[in-house]
Amino acid sequence: MHEISLVQGLLQQLHSIAKENSVSRVLKVTMVVGPLSGVVVDSFTFGFEILTKEDELVREAKLEIIIPQVTFRCSSCDERMQSSDERPEQCAKCSETLLIPDGGDDLILQRVEME
Repeated sequence: MHEISLVQGLLQQLHSIAKENSVSRVLKVTMVVGPLSGVVVDSFTFGFEILTKEDELVREAKLEIIIPQVTFRCSSCDERMQSSDERPEQCAKCSETLLIPDGGDDLILQRVEME
């Protein structure tokens, strides 16, 4: 479960941000997790809940996850389609099956609320 190591990296980043801004508590963390990132959102959330219990800085922090839509471009007719979960089976316009994703593989710390 590589999500635990991702959460550990996130916590290190939060500690650095907290130190730079002289704050003692993280209230909310907003993450953007692309549907093609390979991150299992439930596992990431579980890891966050477990690892923050022992960390005073983030003990009471809430985690918000945003899953953006991905644009897929048809390799034949250049039609663009959007999806927030699975890749479309084929192009809605020409039925081509080779669809190229544009983004969707991001894992981004979007916002941190601290006090």
